[in-house]
Amino acid sequence: MTSIITDLLERFWEESGLPGGWIGLFNETIALLIFIAVVLITAKLSSTLILLIVHRMVKKTKTTWDDTLMESRFFIRLSRLLPAIAAYILIPAFLTAGGGMSVFVCRLTVAYIAGMSAHICAAFLNAINLIYRNDAGETAKRKPIKGYIQLAKVFLYIIGGILVVTTLLNVSPLGILSGIGAMSAVLMLVFKDSILGFVSSMQLSGNDMVRIGDWIEMPAYNADGDVIDITLQSVKVQNWDKTITAIPIYALVSDSFKNWRGMSDSGGRRIKRSIYIDMRSVRFLTEEEIGRLSALPPLAAYMKSKLAEITEYNKARAIPEDDYVSGRHLTNLGTYRAYTEAYLNALPQAAKGMTNMVRYLQPDGNGLQMEIYLFSADTSWVRYERIQADITDHLAAILSEFGLKAFQNPSGGDVQLIAEALGACGKAGMP
Repeated sequence: MTSIITDLLERFWEESGLPGGWIGLFNETIALLIFIAVVLITAKLSSTLILLIVHRMVKKTKTTWDDTLMESRFFIRLSRLLPAIAAYILIPAFLTAGGGMSVFVCRLTVAYIAGMSAHICAAFLNAINLIYRNDAGETAKRKPIKGYIQLAKVFLYIIGGILVVTTLLNVSPLGILSGIGAMSAVLMLVFKDSILGFVSSMQLSGNDMVRIGDWIEMPAYNADGDVIDITLQSVKVQNWDKTITAIPIYALVSDSFKNWRGMSDSGGRRIKRSIYIDMRSVRFLTEEEIGRLSALPPLAAYMKSKLAEITEYNKARAIPEDDYVSGRHLTNLGTYRAYTEAYLNALPQAAKGMTNMVRYLQPDGNGLQMEIYLFSADTSWVRYERIQADITDHLAAILSEFGLKAFQNPSGGDVQLIAEALGACGKAGMP
């Protein structure tokens, strides 16, 4: 059955006296060229008009989902599908039905429609992911769906590819699907990372192990920073030096990593610092020092209660006041520790209701280690470090007020001073 265009061309060639053997070839060729020109012009006009109308409608609406569809290129891809459908409908009007050219163009058009449909569905899935991320808020961070979207897109493109191939080759999709079943072992090997990623993504999401925005540490991959993206195969971490580390998602299930989300959620960030006390400077307080330190507001209550307790203890056992071996007396180290506790408890930046203490650790070659252990109410990195630095500055600066010295290993300058002193002794003839 001939088309309208080929009928018109046949009449034209017959009137022009062209030999009959060439008429069919000329008809098909010219009809195909006209068909291609009409399709291209229609595609250009329709895509321009559709996008112009859609763009204006999207701007007028107050909803955001249509803006997301536009951002994900859903409407652009949809505008490329409509001319193909129109071309499929117009094929009988240009090409002879049942002819080789008509069959080929028909298959090509159907294959394009199948492939573009998969492409459009993929854009729609991208839009769903964007809408979910923008509207779900914290839920989107706790349970991202990007991995599932990517898995759906993989299956979508596989189905689209099968339909394109079977349409062009004019074979049943069942034949290819049965072949894929026979090649399942090969497919398992090819898509190993995707399968592992999908399973790991379900475990991470189900156990709420990682969210977008979490600060995680994973030394095995040199990762230390914020999670900025979670995909089917990897987790992207922006390190504090602004570099990006991509971690295989299954590594977060099989390997160990640290998530600092608990610190952020608790509202307190731990401060743990030590001051090494030179044990040679530890001694009992003198009467003058007791009077001076008792006048300090942070120590007034402590000194009063401690002196009363010590006096009662010594009197109960008839221990003379000057007996520092048998009796109890205030030490500069204990008083400094009490001051530090009072100072930390009164600190406005300290998190209330969390551990706040000062303790001694095992003495070693560096002296007696006094550790402060508390939580800052401000978890922001810069402000946290500033609070920590202020505490260390103050506690180090007032050591001398209690007659204490910090232990410090000899430096190059100390060695030089010793050498100069020995040299001076040698010149003076001293032994």
